[in-house]
Amino acid sequence: MLIAQVSDIHASPENDCLSRFDRVLAWLAQLQPDVLVLSGDLTDKHWLEGYKQIAARLDQQTYPSLILPGNSDDRHLIRSVWGESPWTNDASTDALHFIHDAGSLRLIGLDSTVDNQDYGNVTDHLAWLDKQLSDAEDSPSLLFMHHHVFASGIPTLDETLCKGLGKLEALIRDTPNKLIALSAGHVHRPVAGTFAGIPAYICGSVCPANPVWFGTENVPPVGDPPALMIHCYVSNALSSHHVCV
Repeated sequence: MLIAQVSDIHASPENDCLSRFDRVLAWLAQLQPDVLVLSGDLTDKHWLEGYKQIAARLDQQTYPSLILPGNSDDRHLIRSVWGESPWTNDASTDALHFIHDAGSLRLIGLDSTVDNQDYGNVTDHLAWLDKQLSDAEDSPSLLFMHHHVFASGIPTLDETLCKGLGKLEALIRDTPNKLIALSAGHVHRPVAGTFAGIPAYICGSVCPANPVWFGTENVPPVGDPPALMIHCYVSNALSSHHVCV
């Protein structure tokens, strides 16, 4: 099972990020993953035409796509392009969560966005998440979000770290062996860490990357190409790969 993850396209009429996304899709055409997860920030400034162009590109692929919103996205515009069917309703919110059972592995997308805020918050969605983990029975799950759950070390990005993490950690620890890993985006830089005793990742971005900067006076320059992740699940074991194209 190959799960591709793409994050933070940030398509806009003022940048070349759709062309960078095309490079990613051309690389994925050679890999042919089983499913593609887009973990938020598809466009900038609520660009409707950008959503339409991304949808048209995804329609040309042979594998299904699963979409989460990010803090730069507009849920209403996303629904206007993709409809309601790709997401699982949470009766208490207007969140765009998803569930996808891929063989013996359950993929869960948790919408962590907060309207008009850069930070995320999962507090209102933990009952929904708990139910999805319970419904998976003995199947392990891989959780996707937009906002990161461990400190990246980049001060300006960690100001927008996801909120509600204490309760999320308690939920994960109270359901041992349910979640095998968690992968997010938002930081525009590939980072690996841990959260609640499981592997946690931050996927690199399609848009130009943020520097590896830890608050020092000097900011080291970077010129990363578009990045993505490949999560490989074989024989009940997960390996996660950061890829630049």
